[in-house]
Amino acid sequence: MRITCPHCGERDSREFKYSGEAKSASGSDFAATYLRDNPAGAHQELWQHLLGCRAWLMVERDTTSHAVLSVKEAGS
Repeated sequence: MRITCPHCGERDSREFKYSGEAKSASGSDFAATYLRDNPAGAHQELWQHLLGCRAWLMVERDTTSHAVLSVKEAGS
């Protein structure tokens, strides 16, 4: 899977760290770990470009095909 960082360009997904669903925090580590949604289709996720610019990114990805639909900097 390839992710296009807004700062560094297209990179292999191994440079990034998946940090879960991009939604408000549940307030519980248990809930965040074990009670996650498992949607089929387009899904918003939070990733960090750990081996690059270290930016936090909002990635929209199709969970059935792993196609990256859009990437933007988190908080923008």
